Amino acid sequence: MDKVLYFNSLFSIYRDLLTKKEQNIFSLYYEENMSLSEIALELDISRSAVGNTIKIVEQKLENYEQKLKLNEKNILLKETLNEPINTTLKEKIEKSLE
Repeated sequence: MDKVLYFNSLFSIYRDLLTKKEQNIFSLYYEENMSLSEIALELDISRSAVGNTIKIVEQKLENYEQKLKLNEKNILLKETLNEPINTTLKEKIEKSLE
């Protein structure tokens, strides 16, 4: 899985465990594809502060995943849903993932 998809996936799961500032910077970088300089200019902080925050958030997300494995379980569940399965059960499981 490429780095952007991986971190976006982790971010969608663990976003609420981050501060609002971390969420904002990470979202601008990974979801809005803004550069460090653009984010720094928009938020009136230094470029290095943006870079440091992104590295910290990446580490936090990886630590959360290492301990909780929610992303790994989600991937496994989606792979399982691609196998033949009772349609009603499949629909219930898919709804629970939304």
